[in-house]
Amino acid sequence: MRDGRCFEGGILKVDNFINHQMDPILMKSMAVEFVRRFASAQVDKVVTIEASGIAPAILVGYLLEIPVVFAKKKVPSTMENMLATKVYSFTKNREYDVCVSRDFLCEGDRVLFIDDFLANGNAAKGIMDLVNQAGAQLVGMGFLIEKSFQKGGDMLRAQGIHVESLAIIDSLDDCRITLRN
Repeated sequence: MRDGRCFEGGILKVDNFINHQMDPILMKSMAVEFVRRFASAQVDKVVTIEASGIAPAILVGYLLEIPVVFAKKKVPSTMENMLATKVYSFTKNREYDVCVSRDFLCEGDRVLFIDDFLANGNAAKGIMDLVNQAGAQLVGMGFLIEKSFQKGGDMLRAQGIHVESLAIIDSLDDCRITLRN
């Protein structure tokens, strides 16, 4: 509430503590909370999409002592055994080809997806596609901030996915941030 800034069109800017300048103490606290909330999921791999999900995903992976894989938004010329999908970015208003190597997202992996925002669920749908292509199992999705008015969370929960959001924004109307209690 103190440091987030709202812009027209439902955009919440948190770049002074999450996705540009980062508060490492806050990141650690959020990772600890994700580990607590997904304690029974038997996660063996954390997955995210570059770039803003990387920091919280690494801290979750560190605490769980498991690998972290981030899907790339640009196809590297050196990537082999590639899995790919398309993801639309609400913030950037464009579609990305997102990819990960089958060497790092493998059949049988029990995957926890961690990301900064859940809005319309586009990144989540892309990760679900990559997980399915790999023959892995999605065991949960954790988001730092969920915009409940954009319905991505409703869509994921309706599919039976274990979704945990650390802060839920019910409204950004009139550029005022309304948090769920």
